[in-house]
Amino acid sequence: MKIAQVGPLIESVPPKFYGGTERVVSYLTEELVAQGHDVTLFASGDSITSARLVPCCKEALRLNPAVRDPIPYYMMMLDRVRRMAPKFDVLHFHIDQFHFPIFHAVARKTLTTLHGRQDLPDLQQLYHAFPEMGVVSISNAQRNPIPSANFAGTVYHGIPQHLHKPTFTPRGGYLAFLGRISPEKRLDRAIEIARAAGFPLKIAAKVDAVDVDYFETAIKPLLHGDDIHFVGEISDREKAKFLGEASALLFPIDWPEPFGMVMIEAMACGTPVLAFDHGSVREVVDEGITGYVVNSVESAIATIPRLLALDRHRVRRQFDERFTATRMAKSYLALYAHSFATTARIEMHTSNLKPSRETTVN
Repeated sequence: MKIAQVGPLIESVPPKFYGGTERVVSYLTEELVAQGHDVTLFASGDSITSARLVPCCKEALRLNPAVRDPIPYYMMMLDRVRRMAPKFDVLHFHIDQFHFPIFHAVARKTLTTLHGRQDLPDLQQLYHAFPEMGVVSISNAQRNPIPSANFAGTVYHGIPQHLHKPTFTPRGGYLAFLGRISPEKRLDRAIEIARAAGFPLKIAAKVDAVDVDYFETAIKPLLHGDDIHFVGEISDREKAKFLGEASALLFPIDWPEPFGMVMIEAMACGTPVLAFDHGSVREVVDEGITGYVVNSVESAIATIPRLLALDRHRVRRQFDERFTATRMAKSYLALYAHSFATTARIEMHTSNLKPSRETTVN
């Protein structure tokens, strides 16, 4: 199958540091290539892939100080995808809904994974305007605000099975927070929980420009003392040790999380997860197996002893069963096959041709 993967341009694919969507696009692309498919990746020029790369800007836009507005670069990328579209069986987009007005005429050969939150009121109008565009949710909870969208399915994220080696006997003696520092991620809760439980907290996180004021006013004053260690952004290479040596991951979010990659990254390392009950959390965390789900700081503190008693071998086995890149790719291939078969049937009907062996998908 000839597949186009259209990735974001803000970070490279895969990203050098933080970047959930770009990382998922990379894992999916590499797995599809490994399974023998002809894959073309539209991404920034500093991306690294075994697929055919179509560079749509020189480097990740976040790394280029000359870039003030990313929209022109996306417009130029979409024009390239449009011109090359006849070469592909499936066009898989990972860039929100920028492409809807350009590709709705060939909607049946497109698929759009929704990576972000969908509870913004204006999005309802967009899905009503382009009902033919098939979309994929990354959790069932993500669908709740947009029931009228044309959902092709839900596909949970996955990461390469052997990317992170599990640590079954951690020696770090700390709790971990990994991700982005912003109001909805609630690092302040993580600090409160760790201190009350008597554990050091290690924070591996980035601060986006939009969140600098929040960091300076709400978080920085909490970072005093020897029990709080601010590490900053870390790479994939550093992530396995950071998560693996942790006693547990704290995920105290306060927003409708669409998926939460860091949770399955922790599970791959054998590390249990303590998460607040928002968005996808109950779909990702298997209660009493890979972690616990709570609704308050007090409940989180009380749950720590049970959390640390979980079997880290079982945490890893659950990851292997549910959240590998191989499983993710198989799920997407099933959606591609359905889309490709539908498009082929329509084209044959339009041209009054009978199905041939080359165009029939079983």
